[in-house]
Amino acid sequence: MPLRYFEVDVPIHHITNRQMKGVHVFTGEASSKSEALRIAHEVYDAALAAQQAGHEVPGRQAGGWGARGLRPDWALAWHAAQAGPWHDPYSWLSHEPFEL
Repeated sequence: MPLRYFEVDVPIHHITNRQMKGVHVFTGEASSKSEALRIAHEVYDAALAAQQAGHEVPGRQAGGWGARGLRPDWALAWHAAQAGPWHDPYSWLSHEPFEL
């Protein structure tokens, strides 16, 4: 299967104030949704391990995957993560056509 660019959205919540919620977004190349979920989780785990060991969080990995903006007081709900094709919000294809 050819590689495509995916977005993986993982619900997050603050560990002491569960009313504070959000979504951590990962993007990169994968051949399927399941592969995108697996890679995003692996990248996150590696970044978290580096951060906890006092090392710099790794930059972009193969396929463009990376995990920046980690916050130690936020938990990710991987069981509720969803993957799908990435749609560039800045692409001219995602805007309404305009008339001259």
